[in-house]
Amino acid sequence: MKELATDIVKTLKKEGFEAYFVGGCVRDLIMGFTPKDYDVATSATPDQIIKLFPKTIAIGKAFGVITVITNKHNIEVATFRTEGPYSDGRRPDKIEFTTAKEDVLRRDFTINGLLFDPEKEKAIDYVDGQKDIKQKIIRTIGDPDRRFDEDKLRMLRAIKFASRFKFKIEQETWNAIQEHSKEINKISAERIRQELIGILTEGNARTGFELLDKSGLLTEILPEISALKGVEQPPEFHPEGDVWIHTLMMLEMLQNPSQELAWAVLLHDVGKPGTFTVKERIRFDGHDKLGAEMAEEILKRLKCSNDTIERVKDLIAQHLKFKDAPKMRTSRLKRFLRQDHFDEHLELHRLDCASSHRNLELYEFCKNKLRELPPEVIKPPRLITGKDLIELGFKPGPEFSKILNEVETEQLEGSLQTKEEALEYIKRHF
Repeated sequence: MKELATDIVKTLKKEGFEAYFVGGCVRDLIMGFTPKDYDVATSATPDQIIKLFPKTIAIGKAFGVITVITNKHNIEVATFRTEGPYSDGRRPDKIEFTTAKEDVLRRDFTINGLLFDPEKEKAIDYVDGQKDIKQKIIRTIGDPDRRFDEDKLRMLRAIKFASRFKFKIEQETWNAIQEHSKEINKISAERIRQELIGILTEGNARTGFELLDKSGLLTEILPEISALKGVEQPPEFHPEGDVWIHTLMMLEMLQNPSQELAWAVLLHDVGKPGTFTVKERIRFDGHDKLGAEMAEEILKRLKCSNDTIERVKDLIAQHLKFKDAPKMRTSRLKRFLRQDHFDEHLELHRLDCASSHRNLELYEFCKNKLRELPPEVIKPPRLITGKDLIELGFKPGPEFSKILNEVETEQLEGSLQTKEEALEYIKRHF
């Protein structure tokens, strides 16, 4: 994609315009990472950009942004601009086209305020962004109060970058985040969700959530997680401390997780405060069920997709079932092991154990069973179908699924191995 973006820059410069790579791609190049995408900034106006390139999308034209389509890749090309007030806390009320330097000065953080000339392989730095990268600092460009007043989401982005890169947030920037934290819910749930996913999945999630907590943002956007602090656990099973510490330890161990696994780690014990009791010991009876219900409410509030919500709910609702695995009937164990996304169930259990009592016997038990039992044994082809039941004289209805399920159970137990045996079994029992 770098070559495609370079070609766009060359085309613009050939026509007499200034043009550079800009933003996160420059930061990543300087830090030695491969950028996921490339953005270009130019002195060309949106109409001039559209005339120069055969395939474009003009959805962002009002804000000076044109998407250039080349070889199935979309590259945003933005005209240098300054911005007016952000009355909605998200987008400027008006823009004016300007110079490259003025364009940089309206951006969020110094590490994202760099320009790069791909022909000369040279960075243009008006904000000491290279110095802050070298010193591992997240700092707003200009007045942090103004930057966060323009777009409240920048507070979450500061924390995402600080945790991802293991950078420190500069003191004035940090003070401004704490000062403005109560304003974060002026931002749409969808935008908050995307930044939270970044904090959860892009590395060092524990650091991210500790910063969210200390900044005051956690209480505003995820009060249910803030409520985990101080909820004690039985020391014989959780010597690490309260539910908050346990959750942080699990977040610390996440390695390139899916967003569903990451959400499940964050929310798996969210039902504990509501089920806390002291009997013969501290207990959280039913916290898996309550946690799944609360996770659904939280993820709906954050506008997650239905598929994501269902996967996370299932992970949380089943995370205690591993304790029963060695005692399960063969048929039940096989059904347990063959679940969709069982690798995520298994990893959630491993992280849960590794962050508490550190006993991985049940994890190893399931791993060994998966090695011992090939897929065709865990989920064999059905011996009979509904068509076979109709030929036996059964009428379609609720009994169909009951019969098919019971036959499959016997098949998984090993007592039925052929279609003939299954048909005889049905004749005897139904």
